[in-house]
Amino acid sequence: MLKGKHILIGITGSIAAYKTATLVRYLVKEGAEVKIIMTEMAKEFITPLTMATLSKNPILVDFYNPENGDWNSHISLGMWAHLYIIAPASANTMAKMVTGIADNLLLTSFLSARCPVMIAPAMDVDMYEHIATQTNISTLKKRGVIVIAPSSGELASGLEGKGRMEEPEIIVESIKDFFLETKTEKSSGKLADKKVVITAGPTVEQIDPVRYISNYSTGKMGYSIANEFASRGAQVTIISGPVGAIETASTINIIKVKSAQQMQEATLKEYNNQIDIVVLAAAVSDYTPLLESDIKLKRKGDNLKLSLKPTADIAASIGEIKKRGVFHLGFALETNNETENACKKLKSKNLDAIVLNSLQDKGAGFAVDTNKVTIIDSKNNNYPFPLKSKKEVASDIVDFIENSFIC
Repeated sequence: MLKGKHILIGITGSIAAYKTATLVRYLVKEGAEVKIIMTEMAKEFITPLTMATLSKNPILVDFYNPENGDWNSHISLGMWAHLYIIAPASANTMAKMVTGIADNLLLTSFLSARCPVMIAPAMDVDMYEHIATQTNISTLKKRGVIVIAPSSGELASGLEGKGRMEEPEIIVESIKDFFLETKTEKSSGKLADKKVVITAGPTVEQIDPVRYISNYSTGKMGYSIANEFASRGAQVTIISGPVGAIETASTINIIKVKSAQQMQEATLKEYNNQIDIVVLAAAVSDYTPLLESDIKLKRKGDNLKLSLKPTADIAASIGEIKKRGVFHLGFALETNNETENACKKLKSKNLDAIVLNSLQDKGAGFAVDTNKVTIIDSKNNNYPFPLKSKKEVASDIVDFIENSFIC
C-alpha cells in the first residue's frame, strides 16, 4: 500500500529513537522510499550508520556537507516528501515547531514542508502532562499536524505513565490509514467518475526511416496530471507520444501515438466519447516534413534543404467543435512575451484556461522534475505558483480545474 510513497522521517534526541529503526525497516518493507533527518542529539541515541543502512539513503543532519559543500536543501526535502513524520518528537522540538524556531535541518524542513506532517511524541510522563507540552500539542493539532499519541507503560526514568512513543507497528498502520483516507477523500469529490482525456509527451515527425523532428518533452507533466486525476476518482485516458518509463496509476488508459496527425485523430475520437475535461499537455511539433522518404537520405553536398508543412493543430481543432460543459485546458511553453503569447493562444484555441511556463524560469520546462507555472483563465485572471515538483504542480492544476469545473 505504501509502494512509491516518499516518507521523510525526523528523529529527535530521545531514548525512543531505537524504535525508529524498526519503523524504517517496516516502511521500506512496505515499498516506501525513506529519507531521514537527525538532530545532533539524536545521534547520541542511535547511529546514523544504522539508519542509513535501514533506509538505504544517506542520513541528513547538517545544512551542508562540510567535506564537499553539498547543500542539503530543506525546501527540496519538503517538495520530495508525501508525508513528513517526526518520530520520536521531543518536548523541545515540539515547542520549537510551535514558535517557528529553525535552528536545525529538521525544523527548517518542517517550516518549509508542503506535505502533511505527523508526529509521534516521546518523553517522561511529567514532561508529557505539563501544561506547556499539552498546549504545544494542542496548537500543533489546530495547525493541521497529525499527532500519534504516546502510549502508557514503563518509561526510561523508571516511572509508569503516558509518554512512550507508540509502537512502530501501530505507527505504520496510522500512516497507511492516512494515505487511505486521503485517497478516499479525493476519490469521492467533484471529479469522481468524470471522464478526462490528457495529451502528453512529444510527437515524432518522420523524415526518413532513421531521422525525425521532435522536441525535449519527457511527458512527466502530463503523466503527473493524469495520476492526480486518477487519485481523485476520475476516468483518465492519456494520449501519449513516445516517452520513457513513467509510473502510472493502473486505472489509466494509455493510447500510444507518434505523430501529431495520429495524436489529433486519437484526441478527436476520444473527444466524441462524451468526455468532461480535456488537458492538452503534449508538446506537439509545429511542423512535419512535406515528404517522408522511404529510404535513408544520403549525404549529398554541403547543405540539405528540408521542406516542412504545419502539423495538425489539436487545440484549435477541438476548440472549433467545443461542446457545452466540456472544460478545455491548454499549455503554453514560452521563451519571450510569455503572458501575451499565452493569452493569444487561450483565445484563439477557445480554451477555458491555459497553463503558462517559461523557459526563462530556472527549473521549469523540459527534462526536469520541477516546474513553475501561472494559470490564466478565460477572463485573463492570473494565478502564479512558485517552483514546485511536477507532482505538486499537477495537484495545483487539478485543484484549479476542480474549482472551475461545473458539474
